[in-house]
Amino acid sequence: MLRREFLQSAAAITAARSLRGAEKFDLTALERPRVLKAADRYLSEKPVTVTAANSPRSVGGKHDFFSEGDYWWPDPSNPDGPYIQRDGMSNPDNFVEHRRAMIRLSLIVPALAAAYKITHDRKYAQAAGRHLRAWFVDDETRMNPNLLYAQAIKGRFTGRGTGIIDTLHLVEVARAAWQVDLSRGDLEGVKKWFADYLEWMTTHAYGIAERDAKNNHGTCWCTQVAAFAHLAGKQDLTTYCGHRYKTVLIPNQEGADGSFPEELRRTKPYGYSIFNLDAMAILVQTLTTRDDDLWKWQLPDGRGMAKAVAYMYPYLADKKKWPLAPDVMYDKEWPVRQPSLLFAGLALDKPEYLALWRRLDADPTVEEVLRNWPVRQPVIWV
Repeated sequence: MLRREFLQSAAAITAARSLRGAEKFDLTALERPRVLKAADRYLSEKPVTVTAANSPRSVGGKHDFFSEGDYWWPDPSNPDGPYIQRDGMSNPDNFVEHRRAMIRLSLIVPALAAAYKITHDRKYAQAAGRHLRAWFVDDETRMNPNLLYAQAIKGRFTGRGTGIIDTLHLVEVARAAWQVDLSRGDLEGVKKWFADYLEWMTTHAYGIAERDAKNNHGTCWCTQVAAFAHLAGKQDLTTYCGHRYKTVLIPNQEGADGSFPEELRRTKPYGYSIFNLDAMAILVQTLTTRDDDLWKWQLPDGRGMAKAVAYMYPYLADKKKWPLAPDVMYDKEWPVRQPSLLFAGLALDKPEYLALWRRLDADPTVEEVLRNWPVRQPVIWV
């Protein structure tokens, strides 16, 4: 056999094996041990909301979420003055307890929802309900439905629109909320909280500024609005987000090669590229319908999610191929089980994406990774 014929034959065999692997891909079976292990651990966890901690630097009240800009530090030449920026370098002395509490919520409730979906055991739904009530319904512990005091900067701002990115961790919580069979009263209470938050996000100056951001912040605003509107039954907003994805996000953020140039300019281009890709993937997974498949939609020049995932895939599969400098922090921690690989692998029939997703770390523990990896329970997404 000629070498060329041999290689063609080998490629055909490999492709056939990949297709057989895709046909055998059973997400529930793959995830069941991992999901139940986490959910069983969370059954005894008690709710912890924003009312459990406070910062003297916050001008908000007990029920107000507070966080500080990650990359802002004391000025060595003026230690008591306004903070100065060091892009990509997280200040370890920032107040992060509210963010940690929200991330904890985003770990617990989706895992319990996934376990309930797999087993139909009410104990998981009841445990999830306790956390949802504490955060969004109970007067003593609920969070106010706004982010007036998020990503504050000492000496400069008591809160900023960029802080809205902190509630990206509520996207999977919202996805879980309608899948855990809450009582009618609790479900309506949770829906009302998200409806009120949507009203703030879409009308307050902070929300408008975040919507119009040209990078991952604009993506995350849209991703959140779509997910929260899906829960709250705000069809006008889900329609708006789909239109914005097609007319603003892809045209203005995606380069001709499928990259995100605004993310490549950062001091952590690899991590930010993954983050923005995942945020768009979550948005598309939320909005895709039989009549409007955003996974396969593209601009006339080919830009769309398929091209964006195809651009990043080689660098997720082999990080040594990444053409830019390493990220200034947390470079070795990426990638993990990115939802963009799973969602695109299933939607676009890409067995190689699914195979890579399976090989990556399913349960990272580094706080920075958890903060930038908002979908961890794919069972409740597909």
